Amino acid sequence: GGAEFIYSHNLTVDGREILLHIWDVPNSQQAEDGSSEEKRVQWADSFVLVYSICDRASFNILPLKVQFIKAAKEGQSQEKVPIVIVGNKRDLHHQRVVSSEEGRLLALSLDCGFYEVSAAE
Repeated sequence: GGAEFIYSHNLTVDGREILLHIWDVPNSQQAEDGSSEEKRVQWADSFVLVYSICDRASFNILPLKVQFIKAAKEGQSQEKVPIVIVGNKRDLHHQRVVSSEEGRLLALSLDCGFYEVSAAE
């Protein structure tokens, strides 16, 4: 349900070609049935969770999302899943409600990477 988009993007990191499939999931409040979300998690090798620094709700949902991904992925394998948390809309700093420090600490506590970007970047 809802509008979902997959963007594909080729990236070269350290001379290795990486194909990114970006699944833009609407942050709907009503929880969908877990099975479809679980399927969604299965095909990815790593995850980038984006929140808006102007929207605390999008930030507060992150621990649940990370736990969900870890449960779904690390259930089958003992390998650690690479997850990066990204704070978006850095350019709108005057509307900021989530500090960089909060983002960094949350990422640290969840064992995730952390970046802040603006949509313009």
